[in-house]
Parts: sequence; C-alpha cells; structure tokens
Amino acid sequence: MRRKVLVVEDEPLLLMMAVDLVEDAGFEAVEARNADEAIRLLQEMQDIRIMWTDIDMPGSMNGLMLAAVVRDRWPPIEILVVSGMRKPEARDLPDRGVFYSKPYDTRVITDTLLRMAA
Repeated sequence: MRRKVLVVEDEPLLLMMAVDLVEDAGFEAVEARNADEAIRLLQEMQDIRIMWTDIDMPGSMNGLMLAAVVRDRWPPIEILVVSGMRKPEARDLPDRGVFYSKPYDTRVITDTLLRMAA
C-alpha cells in the first residue's frame, strides 16, 4: 500500500503539478484546495503521513496556520510548506516542518518526500 500525501493547494494548475510529482515519487496523493478541506480529510483518513501545503490560500487559515494545527493535532505527520510569495522565518514553521520557495526543484521535493516517508 502506498503512503498517502495530502497536497493542499488552491491554484488548480499547481495542485495538478504537485499531485503528479507526489505520484511520480511513488506516493498516493490526496487533494485539498484549502485548510478546511485538509482538516476534514485528516479527520476522515487516519493513514495520511505527509502534508504538503502552500502558504497563501483563501479560507479560514493560511498554510502556516494549518501546519501549526496539524502539528498540534496529528504530531506524527511530516509537513512540507511551499510559497512563491513569502519565505517564513524558521520560528513560523512547526517542529520538523520544511520550507521550499516556488518555483521549487522537483528532485529536491521528491528527495524530501522520500526522506519524510522513511
């Protein structure tokens, strides 16, 4: 059974590209378009082990706030944060959280996902 990666991205083209990258790396991608949808999926699916989230999204919270909630409620989940708009301070990322600026290097993201799944 392939490990599940929750991909949270509001831009359809970027979501599609991220899902393709996740699946090409050998994982099963689960899609969410905002933080509220992501939290609902995390409550329903107990086997998500990695979350990849954009920072800037519409809805009740941004990706950094979502990352903090996930770290608090689901501590084992590894967190990958991306943004093309801003670079968060290290203190803004949850423990074990990793940040990459867009456009990101797909090889680096793939390596990071594989390391997080190990």
